[in-house]
Amino acid sequence: MRVLVVEDERRLAANVARGLRENADYAVDVAHDGEDGLFMAEANSYDLIILDLMIPTLPGLEVVRRLRSAGQHTPVLVLTARDEKEWVVKLLNAGADDYVTKPFDLGELIARAKALIRRGKGHAAPVLRVADLELNTVDRTVRRAGRRVTLTAMEFRVLEYLAHRPRAVVSKAELLEHLYDYNWEKFSNVIEVYISGLRRKLENGAARPLIHTLRGQGYILRD
Repeated sequence: MRVLVVEDERRLAANVARGLRENADYAVDVAHDGEDGLFMAEANSYDLIILDLMIPTLPGLEVVRRLRSAGQHTPVLVLTARDEKEWVVKLLNAGADDYVTKPFDLGELIARAKALIRRGKGHAAPVLRVADLELNTVDRTVRRAGRRVTLTAMEFRVLEYLAHRPRAVVSKAELLEHLYDYNWEKFSNVIEVYISGLRRKLENGAARPLIHTLRGQGYILRD
């Protein structure tokens, strides 16, 4: 999953980004003002935007309004030092999905981020199921037909994204956009390497494959 953090307090932005990378294994981009944040949100594909309300050049509330006016449906989690009822109403009416009042607990922020990403992709429960595959997005474990499957961090990220979109064709370009941050150099065959590793581990002793390749289109997770 790929997250955009828009926060002008650089230490806080760095702490949030580090927490998301280390505890959720998300790819994270950071912007420090509203105009840069809006540009990055419009130019890239994100699974979640974490947005400070009081940021320079363009207020967070206006960023939300412009994203929603442009048809952007990416979940938005707002960070705010203001918890007055009228501001909460304005945020939600503008299209924000949730908010956290500063100062906040980083663990709570990460839990809210995971929940928003799941809901944004149509999943309320933390455990994703496809056929006999179970993927737990909280403790980051995978089981197939009850058997524990040990994956590398990147293998889990690829499988998690596919599991959020079961029975849908996911292109290699889409996977690259959602698994890596803005600065990563995207090598052409890296996705094929992870898919190959996933197939080997998931199909070990299984009767049927789960990950299928549609030549020229991408990959699909289905029974």
